[in-house]
Amino acid sequence: MQVVRKINNNAVLCTDKSGRELIAIGKGLGFGALPREIGLDEIERTFYDVDSAYHKAAEDLPLEVINFAARLTDIACNELDYELNPNVAFLLADHISFAIQRVRRGIHVRMPLAYDVQQMYPVEYKFGLYALKRIRKEFKIGLPKEEAVGIALNLVNARAAGDKMPKGDGKEGYAEMLEDITEIVEEYFHIIVERDSFNYSRYATHLQYLFQRVCQHKEINSDNLKLYESLKEEFADVAACVEKITEHIRGKWGCRLSEEERLYLILHINRICMKEGL
Repeated sequence: MQVVRKINNNAVLCTDKSGRELIAIGKGLGFGALPREIGLDEIERTFYDVDSAYHKAAEDLPLEVINFAARLTDIACNELDYELNPNVAFLLADHISFAIQRVRRGIHVRMPLAYDVQQMYPVEYKFGLYALKRIRKEFKIGLPKEEAVGIALNLVNARAAGDKMPKGDGKEGYAEMLEDITEIVEEYFHIIVERDSFNYSRYATHLQYLFQRVCQHKEINSDNLKLYESLKEEFADVAACVEKITEHIRGKWGCRLSEEERLYLILHINRICMKEGL
């Protein structure tokens, strides 16, 4: 197997003997001159047919989280009655990694979509609860029960038919609002957000859920108001951008985002700005 590009110290892009492209992970695979041959004994896991947009995501994901997510994916494939697309391990790894970061920072979010997900996707939700138990054992950290919802929705969005945005409840204009908000971010920070990147796909998915909550008059309910004030000071520019977004949503849809929703927006917009080099 030939390594053609380094993704990070533990992940590389390869081609096999038949010329198929894949991602290989293993300790230290990213070191050394390129191109070069590596043996199967050096590789811990391979991933075929992963969309190139997800290669960037792999750069920031810890090896142990990717391996863990891959094992979860194997189990999910046996439990679900539909096929999952090849990107699902990286979707799960990214979600789990970010969830662990939130808990370590003391950010706890209770999602109002939890009941809907339990009713609409009981198998996926049950798997999400199972994943939380495995995360506690593997990483010695307890994630809130609500994270099972996020894991379940990642599976729903990873059906083999493709990565599709979650659909709303009939409210038109989600796509237009998404583009409006992205343009506000671009103009405020003088950046170009790449619409075909993994980071944008993740950011867009979270905004779609926010739109659903806003249009259904549901709010995130948590105890993070002190944290919101702290993050407003720490990320003052992002918070100011979020205020512009809040006013835009109020102007177009007639509703104002709660402080909890603005906290969530600060986290996700700060994340996409970091990925764009700010």
